[in-house]
Amino acid sequence: QVQLLESGGGSVQPGGSLRLSCVASERTETMGWFRQTPGKEREFVACVWRNGGTTYYADSVKGRFTISRDRAKTTIFLQMNSLNVEDTAVYYCVGGNRLIQSSLRQASQYAYWGQGTQVTVSS
Repeated sequence: QVQLLESGGGSVQPGGSLRLSCVASERTETMGWFRQTPGKEREFVACVWRNGGTTYYADSVKGRFTISRDRAKTTIFLQMNSLNVEDTAVYYCVGGNRLIQSSLRQASQYAYWGQGTQVTVSS
């Protein structure tokens, strides 16, 4: 069972930045981030697909967030800039194998989930 451990959450003012990290106990083909607010379903944020490293983003974060992966492919990062209050959520690191491109934004396709880290954007 792959274990994922997130870090880097916290509180920041609107317009600020945070950097999330996630370390996996072993390599998975695809790694990414989802987020969730109370009463809502988990929402795709970004992912790095397979070993080729193609990145995908939700429209709501495109241009503000950047996902990256280390060379060992066991750690990913999410650099979040120009944060706004709508970005407040619990952010989950996810991992999965044999995902196809059309399924990358579906939470059910990811077999491995971290415990989540809270990101709060507030003035």
